[in-house]
Amino acid sequence: MSDDYRDDHRGGTSADETPAEADRAPVGVGPWPAGSDGWPTDPRYDPELLEHGDARNVVDEFRYWSIEAIVAELDARRAARPHGFSVAIENWQHDMNIGSIVRTANAFLAESVHIIGRRRWNKRGAMVTDRYQHVIHHDTIDAFVTAAHADGRRIVAVDNVAGSVEVSSFAFPERCILLFGQEGPGLTPEALAAADAVVEIRQFGSTRSINAGAAAAIVMHEWVRTRVSPPGPTPPGH
Repeated sequence: MSDDYRDDHRGGTSADETPAEADRAPVGVGPWPAGSDGWPTDPRYDPELLEHGDARNVVDEFRYWSIEAIVAELDARRAARPHGFSVAIENWQHDMNIGSIVRTANAFLAESVHIIGRRRWNKRGAMVTDRYQHVIHHDTIDAFVTAAHADGRRIVAVDNVAGSVEVSSFAFPERCILLFGQEGPGLTPEALAAADAVVEIRQFGSTRSINAGAAAAIVMHEWVRTRVSPPGPTPPGH
């Protein structure tokens, strides 16, 4: 098995790891147990992972599945629910929060992730979850806005500026793109001007703002909380 393949499937590269991280016990599952029946024939399983084990940051349901199979399953879930929100991030400077936001977008089953500005972004915080997302790049805010409106989506910007609506009282559209800015400066004036609505997170302490990755998680959860029906009660005896 090549080093590139191993790195792709464990969620990082050796260059990314600190000595402490490298010394941790392995995570995930080992090779598929040998038996008279051989490996399973389900086409969703990846033969390399069956042979060598699966240490990726995925839920147990997806152990040994290929990336393509996981993406297909997530797309089916998006279509069935439906999850109509996407996420967009301005990328004008080196910001490690972008990876964290992408990882959260995956956790909440965002339909797509849009990167505005620089094509390259720090992926370490994403923990390889970008490979299970539809990631779309836009060179400028204008290009992003044109694409969003052509797809029938409203743009909901997230920033604590004058005129913002408190997020817990905001009626999220089903089909929208949640637009986040950079750590520190927040969204650019061009992005705020292009938004159909601007929301903020209520705060009570002395700091002007909270971490961009944390803010993104709060707002995505608010969309899910208000737009996705909770599962029904578990039947007795289960």
